[in-house]
Amino acid sequence: MTEITSKYADFEDLRKQAVALRREGLSLRQIRDRLHIHNNEILHRLVKGEPAPEWTKRPNAKDDLRAKARELRRQGMTYDRIQVELGCSKSSISLWVRDLPKPEPHYTPTEHLALMNAGLVDLHASREKERAETKRLARDAVGELSDRELFLVGVTLYWAEGAKDKTYSRRECLQFINSDPNVIKLYLRWLDLLGVTQERMRMRVSIHESADIPGAERFWAELAGIPTSALKRTTLKKHNPRTIRKNTTESYRGCLVIYVSKSADLYRRVEGAWYGIVLGCRTSSQTEMSD
Repeated sequence: MTEITSKYADFEDLRKQAVALRREGLSLRQIRDRLHIHNNEILHRLVKGEPAPEWTKRPNAKDDLRAKARELRRQGMTYDRIQVELGCSKSSISLWVRDLPKPEPHYTPTEHLALMNAGLVDLHASREKERAETKRLARDAVGELSDRELFLVGVTLYWAEGAKDKTYSRRECLQFINSDPNVIKLYLRWLDLLGVTQERMRMRVSIHESADIPGAERFWAELAGIPTSALKRTTLKKHNPRTIRKNTTESYRGCLVIYVSKSADLYRRVEGAWYGIVLGCRTSSQTEMSD
C-alpha cells in the first residue's frame, strides 16, 4: 500500500512539473528531455488537458482556402464557381460554407434554361469541330494511292459488297451494287485500273417505286459518265405499306448496279487476290502453326 501511494505521489509530482513546463510554452520533446521521461504514453498522461503552445502547431494549408471560400460564398457564388476560383474539391467547399445561407439565384428559370441551351450549342459545335478535324487529319494522312494500293482496296471492297460465286450457284462474274456515290466512284476507278472498258459494263438503277426515279437515273448516269439512255431498265422495289421507310429524303437515289460482261477470269483473279490478302495479314506465329 505504501509503495502504491509512493508511486502515485511521484506521478503527481511529475505531472505538476510537466504542466508547469507546458504552460511555460515547452514542447513535448523539451519536457521529455527536461524531466528524462522517455515513455510517450506517460508523457502524454502528464500533460493531459493542457493545450499545446501555439508555436508547436503546424499551420493548416487549407485555412486560407477556407477563409476565401467563405468570403466568396458570402458574395453569392455557387459551389461550382468557388471551385473554379480556388481549385479545391466541391466536398471541401460544402464542409467549409454549409453554415452560410444559400445565395439567391442570379437568373430566372427561363434565363437559366436559355443559358444552359446556349452552353449545349457551344458544346455540340466544339465536338463537331473536333470530329471534323479528326476526319480531316485522317484523310490527309492517306495521300495518293499507288496502283497496288488501289488494287488491294478494290479487291477488299468487292469482296465485302460484290456478288460472289457459290458452289451451289456458279456466278463467276463481277456484279456490284451500292448506294454510296463515293463507293461507286472508287469501284469504277478500280475497274479502270483492271482494264475494264465502259463497253463491257452494264448499269442499272435499283430503287423504291415511290422515289424520284427520273432524278435518280440522271444522278447515277452523270456520276458514271454515261447518258441516261445507256442505263438498263430500272429495277423497282415494291413498297410494303406495313414498313416505315427512313430513306425518303431528297438524297435518296436508290442503288447503282454494275455488271461486267465476260469477267469470269477477272473474278477468279479477284477471289485469289482476296485470299492472298487474308494470308498476308496473318502473323508469323500463325503462319508457322499452319505450316
